[in-house]
Amino acid sequence: MAIIQADIIDITTDIPQQSDIFFVDTNIWFWQTYTNAAFTAKRYQITDYPNYINKTRQNGATLTYSGLTLAELAHIIEKTEYDIYVQSNGYLHFKKYRHDYPTERANVVAEVQFTWRRIKKIAIPIDLTVDDATTDAAINRFTTQAVDGYDLLMLEAISKAGAGTVKIITDDMDYSVVPGIQVFTSNKYVIQDAAMQKKLVRR
Repeated sequence: MAIIQADIIDITTDIPQQSDIFFVDTNIWFWQTYTNAAFTAKRYQITDYPNYINKTRQNGATLTYSGLTLAELAHIIEKTEYDIYVQSNGYLHFKKYRHDYPTERANVVAEVQFTWRRIKKIAIPIDLTVDDATTDAAINRFTTQAVDGYDLLMLEAISKAGAGTVKIITDDMDYSVVPGIQVFTSNKYVIQDAAMQKKLVRR
């Protein structure tokens, strides 16, 4: 069981507020904007999160993203398109898929461009300069918080935005171990652990 240090909010019962400024994690954008998201997603992921994103927009909350989101999003879209291709056509080395199949490559590019346009249409960017100060801060965070490399830099981007309490819409359990932030999720394991540890918050 993860030791929950963030405040956890269940998005299936929460009502977004106009004053909310949310950072939206990459997988949420993936499920919200990518046409083939259902190929790998669980049912709740392609229903609960898009529903909550739509509520945030209806209620006038602010959604944000980082330029780093593009790198992670492009990676998971390409991997999903590759898996779809392999399922229909049989095994092919990933690099050959990338370099030797121009029609497939064009499709991957089109999917990434489409999802990125949709994100930019409904959210605003948080700027992040990945300089020595940023990477030093990320390395310091890495020693105390069990998150991956992408998330380390995302957390620095959010922290530097100066938007008050950090509010993240995510399905990722890793963010739940970060103190001083609010995690908006419908991940039942995070919600269960948070309830047991008295970190489940109703607003």
